[in-house]
Amino acid sequence: MSNVLNIADRPGRDTRLLEQARDASVPPLVDAFAVALGRFDDALFDRAERAGPSQMAFLDAMRELRRRREDIIGRFRGQLQRSWKALEAGQPSPAERVFLESADDTLSLVSEQELESRLAVRNLASVIQRECKPVLGRLDRRLGWIAGDITLDSDLNPIGPEHIGVAVHQAFVACDLAPDVRLVVIKLCERDLVPAIARIYGSLDQRLMQVGVMPELPARRPPAAAASSVGEAAQDLDAAGEGEEPGAPAWAARFLNRMAGVSRGLQATQAAPAAPGFGDAPAGYGSAPGAQGVLLEALHHLLQESRRGRDAADAPEARAVDPRQRDLSQREMLSVLSLLQASPSATLRAAIGDTGESLSQRLKNEVLSSATQLGVDPSQARLAPVDEDAIDLVGMLFDVMLDERDLEGRPRELIGRLVVPFVKVALLDRRMFVQKTHPARRLLNVLAEACEGNNGESAAERTLLTKVEEVVDRLVAEFNENLAIFLTLEEEFRAFLEQHRRRIEIAERRAAEIQRGQERLEAARARMTSELDERLADRRVPQAIEDFLRQPWAHHVTMTVLREGDEGDGLRESLALADGVLEELTEAQRHVVGKPWLQAWRPQMLKVFASVGMNQDAAAGAVDALHDTLQAVAAARPDLEKALPELPQVVLPKPVVDEETTPIQLVAGADTLDFDHSDADHFRGLPIGTWLDFIDKDNKVQAGKLSWVSPISSRLLFVNRRGVRFCVASPEELAAMVRLGRLRTHQSEDAFDSAMQGVIERLEPVPSAAAPA
Repeated sequence: MSNVLNIADRPGRDTRLLEQARDASVPPLVDAFAVALGRFDDALFDRAERAGPSQMAFLDAMRELRRRREDIIGRFRGQLQRSWKALEAGQPSPAERVFLESADDTLSLVSEQELESRLAVRNLASVIQRECKPVLGRLDRRLGWIAGDITLDSDLNPIGPEHIGVAVHQAFVACDLAPDVRLVVIKLCERDLVPAIARIYGSLDQRLMQVGVMPELPARRPPAAAASSVGEAAQDLDAAGEGEEPGAPAWAARFLNRMAGVSRGLQATQAAPAAPGFGDAPAGYGSAPGAQGVLLEALHHLLQESRRGRDAADAPEARAVDPRQRDLSQREMLSVLSLLQASPSATLRAAIGDTGESLSQRLKNEVLSSATQLGVDPSQARLAPVDEDAIDLVGMLFDVMLDERDLEGRPRELIGRLVVPFVKVALLDRRMFVQKTHPARRLLNVLAEACEGNNGESAAERTLLTKVEEVVDRLVAEFNENLAIFLTLEEEFRAFLEQHRRRIEIAERRAAEIQRGQERLEAARARMTSELDERLADRRVPQAIEDFLRQPWAHHVTMTVLREGDEGDGLRESLALADGVLEELTEAQRHVVGKPWLQAWRPQMLKVFASVGMNQDAAAGAVDALHDTLQAVAAARPDLEKALPELPQVVLPKPVVDEETTPIQLVAGADTLDFDHSDADHFRGLPIGTWLDFIDKDNKVQAGKLSWVSPISSRLLFVNRRGVRFCVASPEELAAMVRLGRLRTHQSEDAFDSAMQGVIERLEPVPSAAAPA
């Protein structure tokens, strides 16, 4: 890779560098996989010796892997090469697409063994991501740069963890392996393949930097112990380029940076002791690695502080520990939650529908009161701190989501039914709060997407809600303590949702076509009106002439402009016809006698009358009536003027309005708007596909996507999440909405991330007035 020009200052696709990057990564990854595969034989033999009745399954697997070795390596290589070719084509493919494409059109259920295999390779991907996070952040940016300034992430990078996980899955997909053995084989990849992958990533990153690909990116920090403070955790999350680990939630870095500031402030005071409880989280928080563990600990600290503030305000002695009470065990907690999951109480259902009641408080009350069904005396039991944290976080998470998202009626009820299952997930796996790829949060995100703004107005929306209800019913009925059900349901529903998204794309195109047609019609009508007013302004004309110009001629001109545009020959001919008729009228008004009126214009006039549906005889009669009228004007005999025969009832086309559209009310006429011209300039350059948040008079927020910009009026068309038009506005009108606080930048976080950010904001103490020094 020597003698390559420095490309740091010239963005664009660099085919040669792409080829060299491919050669420096894909073959070494395949070689590393082949080496790891060769070590599986010894590992499987060791397992077979300890497997007891399952010994033959491991021995059969050894023979199968030897027999199909070349095919396995070839499948691994082929998957990586297909992913890389997609990048070279400028259209990097999401890793998830491989699984979606393998599903058939009937959306049949994926087998349990297949789901377990997919979950295993996702775990492999998360291990690679965790071990190689900083260098991956740099590789995403550098590879994206040489591919044409494409934005890459863990799901789009063709040699990233997700694509390697898919390649491992595809490598073994055709092998005849027992389900348990297949999971062991994938687990062995974590041990034998991940270290080699880390070395390949580091080597490729170094070589790209040396040839001038974004050399300004920071070099990898030297290895250090796992993050042990909030400040280190924040730096850890910031290490990958833009400060967000693909596997970490979007709110995490912002929160940890704020917590790091608090921690530094406490250390700087010296006189004040460390915040009580911080750094001393209860059992159950130590299982998450590195920054994730610190993040969970910081959340625990924030919850403690929030409770202390509430207790101090309500009843200072409320949190006193009763020595007679004991913590409910996790088994008791899960049993109680399973009862509530199967049969939620009326008060819990009411709390879900009540925007004024705290779900977390209601959940805690319900858990303690329902413990009686297990023979536990509620007066002798309390929630363990770590379990109380889980209930508080899940309760507030759903409080925020139900309050701030457009979830009303049936969608609100369906999302609300997920509260208890998600409390169980929080007890079983607290990483749900801090791991973006967690299957439970992925399921919640797709269900929230399907429900938000879905009022069941169309058949497609009602079908989608019915599918959501099926998923919720299955989760409530089948979820015990096995999180695999979330992966199963998420994959099935995501495939269904993809079909719905395609329908949304069709609706969006239809909305743009409707708006385009409406604007062309408006432009044609405006051109016709302008030409007509120019010719008839302040001029008295006989009724027959005026009726001809305002009805058949006006309709003909409008339709001609729609068909040919305002520069076509048809419009020029129509305008010449009107001018010719009016010139002859001027001659008639000068009482010129004996002229064969309208003879030169007769063929064109017959064409105009035919365009409004008159047959040949009727059109000829209409032209004769105009002839007789001009003759009467020339003879100064108004009594001899003829009226046009009855014309067909032709109505000019009206603007098409989508019946599903609920347009947003704009602020004012363009001539009275108060706006910042820099904002208007910003909206003039807004890229298609940009999302904005529109805020109505009731402070309800609705996201709108820029779908089309009119080449005629420069107005911008926004559609909602259903692809339906709901706002058409000029850049000036949008700028005025910004000034009125009715428009803002859309936060692209998913439903779970957005709700967690809301939870953090609710938990953080409100700044008080500064105390006197």
